[in-house]
Amino acid sequence: MKDCVFCRILGGEIPATTLYEDDATVAFRDVNPAAPAHALVIPRKHIATLDDATAADAELLGKMMWAARAVAAEMGVAKSGYRLVMNTHAGAGQSVFHIHLHVLGGRGFTWPPG
Repeated sequence: MKDCVFCRILGGEIPATTLYEDDATVAFRDVNPAAPAHALVIPRKHIATLDDATAADAELLGKMMWAARAVAAEMGVAKSGYRLVMNTHAGAGQSVFHIHLHVLGGRGFTWPPG
């Protein structure tokens, strides 16, 4: 999608600091970090929201989780702990409509989030 910022990153139109990539996903540092370690894991396939994913996307969603695990290790927060967040729809805070996982670490987190 030509108007999607993440698709533009995937296409090389917008630079990003890549931390991980494989055949299905790419992970890069968030430009507006909410924690000392903050990266985004996106699928190469454009899916606007989690609700737009189909059963055929189940493996891709699992690959996103696997990539997040690798990114946490790359950022040095795998042992100390990290949080994964996927916002779905604007009411939950989704601002880029291309599914993505936030990988956050490097500080303590409270519960409930919010």
